[in-house]
Amino acid sequence: MDRSLKAISLLLSYPTEELQRAMPEIGGVLAADSRMTAAARRDLRPLVETLQSGDIYDLQETYVGLFDRSRSLSLNLFEHVHGESRDRGGAMVSLVEMYRDAGFDPATSELPDHLPVLVEFLAMRPFADIQDTLADAAHILAVLQTRLDRRESPYGAVFAALLQIAGARADAGAVEQLLEQPEDDPEDLEALDAIWEESEVTFGPDPNGGCPQVRDMLSQMDTPVNPAPGTPAQAAE
Repeated sequence: MDRSLKAISLLLSYPTEELQRAMPEIGGVLAADSRMTAAARRDLRPLVETLQSGDIYDLQETYVGLFDRSRSLSLNLFEHVHGESRDRGGAMVSLVEMYRDAGFDPATSELPDHLPVLVEFLAMRPFADIQDTLADAAHILAVLQTRLDRRESPYGAVFAALLQIAGARADAGAVEQLLEQPEDDPEDLEALDAIWEESEVTFGPDPNGGCPQVRDMLSQMDTPVNPAPGTPAQAAE
């Protein structure tokens, strides 16, 4: 078990009182990981301290506002690849099969592509698998870090830590392309309703096409698929 990845999975999970009680141990694990620079470990402290001592209802409200009400900060990875299209269902099936083949049965109601779930799975995999998978997702991880840093959210440090632990380096051009896409405003409820009015996800293979591999899906994360309403979609490379 890669204890740091397990700790990161918990940091990115919905805050609970149980998580608060575990924060001293989580913080200790991350503070001792030499795969991160001293600066990266130090940058994690504000989030660890906030999650440990903050009011649980405030923490939960902040979490929902960031990750559940803002599509541009979604922790569901395939959201950034396929949006709500049918292709996402096929990719999800491949991911579930990968989990099952490895004997991994996540005890959560979250979707299989939820980043904390994937990171928890990777915590049990060989380090080469960790590096490969996170390297494929490096573009979106770097973009999420940048967007969170712009909001002065301590959660941004978690994504920097993930990239350092994996030794993954995102392509600057691909990151810049993604960052050019306008962000949705979680306070603009009317605009959010319009964005979410899309086709329903179908969790099953597409009868008109094969079921792509998970890493192939992650490797396409530099292609934005959910531009803001009224913004022309950027052509896929």
